[in-house]
Amino acid sequence: MIKVAAAALAVGVGIGVGQGLTSDGARHGLLDAQGTQVQEENIAVRVARQATPAVVSIGTDAGSGSGVIVNRTGTIITNAHVVGNSRTVRVGLQNGQQVQGTVRGRDPSVDVAVVVLPAGNYPSAPMGDSDRLQVGQTAVAIGNPFGLERTVTTGIVSAINRSIDAQFEPLIQTDAAINPGNSGGPLLDARGQVIGINTVVLRDPESGGAASGLGFAIPINLANEIARQLVATGRVRRAYIGIITADINAEMAAQFGLPVQRGIIVRNVGRGTPAAAAGLQAPDIITAINGEAINSSGDLRRFLRAQPPGSTANLTVLRPGGGNRVQTLRIPVRLSEAAT
Repeated sequence: MIKVAAAALAVGVGIGVGQGLTSDGARHGLLDAQGTQVQEENIAVRVARQATPAVVSIGTDAGSGSGVIVNRTGTIITNAHVVGNSRTVRVGLQNGQQVQGTVRGRDPSVDVAVVVLPAGNYPSAPMGDSDRLQVGQTAVAIGNPFGLERTVTTGIVSAINRSIDAQFEPLIQTDAAINPGNSGGPLLDARGQVIGINTVVLRDPESGGAASGLGFAIPINLANEIARQLVATGRVRRAYIGIITADINAEMAAQFGLPVQRGIIVRNVGRGTPAAAAGLQAPDIITAINGEAINSSGDLRRFLRAQPPGSTANLTVLRPGGGNRVQTLRIPVRLSEAAT
């Protein structure tokens, strides 16, 4: 990447001089490039300073990981696999203090756990809105890889709505380096707001299990809802539909000749899921639920978080047929409770 950037800069300067630009103009172009780099560095520095005080280390007899304090009273969101079956964990604060945290609950199906600290006034990280993420936006990961406390890595949101290992809960994909010990730490946006909880890095079996550079995070809106229920009741109830979707935009609609420019297209329907029982299939297009427009997968997730298991979702679906034919269907789906 460095070589490509250097080559591009050399070509740009050469063309500029040949066209009669002054050396000042060439220098201004170079300064612009440097200014962009400095701006990106400033974002990372600012985010790290803002968020690092809320990042903690979490230790158990089986290992260690990371977590993030999400409110002043000391509620920590981390991964279920970080706390394991422990009832209490060792929590390391930025000031060097070690305190005992109590595991309030966990949801292994989504890999989220909640730890509460003794009463106090703690630094906390502001929450973002993971339903509104855009591919390509800045991503900053902070955690404790290999015991190296509060390590900061930067990258971008590489993809959203990712599903790995046949799981139907959407994940954020990022190229910000995530390593063992990062698990449970925050993924943040350029404003320093938490957009996800780092959970796993994909490994390449053909290279002996080496890290692939692909990391994944649980969307913070989902993690927050799970945490809220665990703190309130000690258990989680989530409505489940069982589909993997992709957002439709104007470019996709034009490329594939889709009948709408907004909505979500069904990529996969899980066997034995409520969606399968209702007859939903790929590549159905969902445009509304209970009469409310569905323009993105984030809209679907917000709807599901607000529904109790056992309720019925009435889907408005466009089903492409032969030629240019499109059926408009009303498909009721009885939502089940996600396994925990």
